Amino acid sequence: MYTLFIERPELARSLRLTARVLSLASIGTILLFFIGEGFIPARVAAREWIGLLFFPCGVIAGMIIGWWREGLGGTVTLGSLVGFYLVYGLLLSGSITQGWAFIAFALPGFLFLLCALLDHHAGR
Repeated sequence: MYTLFIERPELARSLRLTARVLSLASIGTILLFFIGEGFIPARVAAREWIGLLFFPCGVIAGMIIGWWREGLGGTVTLGSLVGFYLVYGLLLSGSITQGWAFIAFALPGFLFLLCALLDHHAGR
């Protein structure tokens, strides 16, 4: 698989473009949820703020960072996703199963990491 991307740099560019477009779509959708639901900070319990720092704040920050530093941005995005699942899953609800939609929102983070990995193997 690495050879395919190294020999055909247009595939790597397409993957990078896909990651960036999907990051814009994810960020926009997350923001629409907060605006559409009428986010009221006073209704958020103190212990839930930690989870909100991971998702959506950390996930969005990671996707923005990924535009300039793909490896770091992907790591921040996916680390924040894991942090969110741990905080909400283990500490707040007692169950790690919070649904798959959160993973879908973080998909650009996976793609940014893949871009960084391919660049590393291509020697860029």
